[in-house]
Amino acid sequence: MTAFPGMTYPSGPQDNAPKQSKTKKVKTTKVVNGIEQEVEIEVEDVAGPEWGPRAALKVLDKELIRVDAPVKVSGRAVYTHDVRVPGMAWARLLLAPQPATKITKLDFSACAKVPGYLGHVVIEAEETRWLGQPVAAVAGATSEAAEDALRAIVLEYEALPFVLDRDSALKPDAPKVSRRGNQSKPQTRGDEAKAKAAIEAAPHKASGTYSVPVVHHACLETHGAVVDWRGGEEATVYCSSQHTFGFAGDAAKTLDLKSSAVTGIVEHMGGGFGSKFGFGQEGDAAAKLSKLLQRPVHLMLTRKDEFLMGGNRSGSHLELAGGMDANGALVGFTARAHKQGGIGDGSLSGLPYIYKCAEAWTEVSGVRTNMDSSRAMRAPGHPQASFATESLLDELAYAAGLDLVAVRKANLEDKVWHRQLDRVAKEIGWFEHPHRTQPGTAKAELCTGIGFAISRWGGGGGPACEVEVAIERDGSVTSSVGSQDLGTGVRTYVAAIPAEEFGLPLSAVVARIGSTRLGNANGSGGSVTTASLAPAVKDAAYNARRAFAEVLAPLLGCTAAEVLFADGGVQTSAPGGKRLTWKQACAALPEAGLRAKGVWAAHLQGNGIHGAQAAKVEVDTLTGRVRVLHMVCMQDVGLCLNRAATRSQINGGMVQALGYALLEERVVDTALGLQLNPCLEDYKLPHSLEIPKMTVILDDEDTRGVIGVSEAPIVPGGAAIANAIHNACGARIRSLPCTPDKVLIALGKVS
Repeated sequence: MTAFPGMTYPSGPQDNAPKQSKTKKVKTTKVVNGIEQEVEIEVEDVAGPEWGPRAALKVLDKELIRVDAPVKVSGRAVYTHDVRVPGMAWARLLLAPQPATKITKLDFSACAKVPGYLGHVVIEAEETRWLGQPVAAVAGATSEAAEDALRAIVLEYEALPFVLDRDSALKPDAPKVSRRGNQSKPQTRGDEAKAKAAIEAAPHKASGTYSVPVVHHACLETHGAVVDWRGGEEATVYCSSQHTFGFAGDAAKTLDLKSSAVTGIVEHMGGGFGSKFGFGQEGDAAAKLSKLLQRPVHLMLTRKDEFLMGGNRSGSHLELAGGMDANGALVGFTARAHKQGGIGDGSLSGLPYIYKCAEAWTEVSGVRTNMDSSRAMRAPGHPQASFATESLLDELAYAAGLDLVAVRKANLEDKVWHRQLDRVAKEIGWFEHPHRTQPGTAKAELCTGIGFAISRWGGGGGPACEVEVAIERDGSVTSSVGSQDLGTGVRTYVAAIPAEEFGLPLSAVVARIGSTRLGNANGSGGSVTTASLAPAVKDAAYNARRAFAEVLAPLLGCTAAEVLFADGGVQTSAPGGKRLTWKQACAALPEAGLRAKGVWAAHLQGNGIHGAQAAKVEVDTLTGRVRVLHMVCMQDVGLCLNRAATRSQINGGMVQALGYALLEERVVDTALGLQLNPCLEDYKLPHSLEIPKMTVILDDEDTRGVIGVSEAPIVPGGAAIANAIHNACGARIRSLPCTPDKVLIALGKVS
């Protein structure tokens, strides 16, 4: 299958000539609750701002230190968890202790005897359907009082039958998870008979069952909110959220206030990865308590709460078969897949993932269990599809005795991936590697292997953001928008783009973000933020520069078109013309200064990115331990606004993929109905000793506008690492994570 129509690059550099006024259709990404949907929209094609030649940029596309780095490394950055306001109460949630219960008694009378107890609200008084479902919330004058009151609640219940795993949920006599049943209606694509016939006729065949466990977002800052309402007509809500304007509206409904009466603030946040789009039950409980008490309420999930009710990446079970011809072309493919999203539907990208196939058939359905619903998690559904497809492709390539890189290129029409695969292969040492067409053996104690995988994503933007750029008479410049910064560097480019426009250093512009009192902004999910926001910032800066030029032209004795902003000053384009310092120029402004608005400009963004990754691992065949030695990623990003931040995002994606490949999984006791690792001590994440050498190559042949990139780098890493293990010693792990016991079982050393 071909990934995203139009993903190949333009044949030449961007044209900076003014555009004629007309309408055009552009492909972009629409995100609903963190899940991407490719759509085509019609926009007006008009003359306006351009990014200009890359070589001429002074601030953008450079190595920038984040403007919020000082407050973060010094501990002065205020996260929602850090918010303290006068008269604030503290709150905690009571969660269902079993996956399914009928509540027979919920008694708060003992809470009244707890010093500092302030009140409570009931969330669910009759029946719970998943482990960790909120039942009630209590508030106290201190966090300790809230904890004591929580322990004083008397909860009695009748345990109901439940299912926590796929096999149990699919049994004919399984307890029903919901009225919708335990399995969603299968969605099919393609002709099953033709696909099976193509596989049967192929000279090389492979099949296998691949599984990926449920994993958690593991945000360093848990979900939660501080709701500051004191009985008046207005409220302020602080929330660790990926959508400033979304949670403020939710809070307004609960507080019975007008949306405009609630100010939402996300000054800083400690990670989201797709899990923090709504106000959530925790935010709603905080708002209800604030309404009850008429005082501010601080409710942040504990780490255990976070693991039980904060969302997760859905697991998957995939039964695949494929056929390959002598030239390495995938001629037949079948897939029967189950998404495991708890009480939710789960997510899984299309199969086969990215690679074209002459005859393909897929059947995908969701299997429900009595666990927390999955939520969007960085590239929802893509890592699962990548792991299974890339694993099968490797097995077919070995069956045919073909080079693993050559086979991938044979099944990709888009030549960008060809170039990227060749580059990461060279960087990882593939062309000198001994196991290019057959896996190694476990004869040595330490075996080294290399694996590959590719990724895709949309990353386009849309018309949501409203930005204001203000220039004051004292020379100060402010760039303002209500967008949140998840840690990806939004605040920095909100300042950097006007700095580039005015020929100023980055330090000369102050970025104001994270409040509903500022201009509207979209939610940050699906990597749409940069492609939605950056064009609007550019438009505002462009409009401000043009308006400023009109003011300065008479002073400089030239036309507005001849006014140049460069090197911290303003001058005419004519040789020997007048020049003003920035502060001298700003002194010519009226007392109120100058303000300009900006909105999304479609031609400043792009859509559809490619990535290729390679991993080199060392396998200890005596212990089964896997050590990742080197990971390489080549990624296109359109115009790179901040090269340092972009590499950081890609590195972060590779680290998350490493955890997905080797360490992470939610572990539950299916008989007792308990999660066994709901804490950061028992839920294993990559730490400093697991991080390998990482090489990021930004694909500078991509001459398009800005494109969001954060989702794509997490997609291929898990598949590349699993493939590298197989390449090293012949151990094919079809179930993530690739733990030592699974390696030893695959090697036949233990049963």
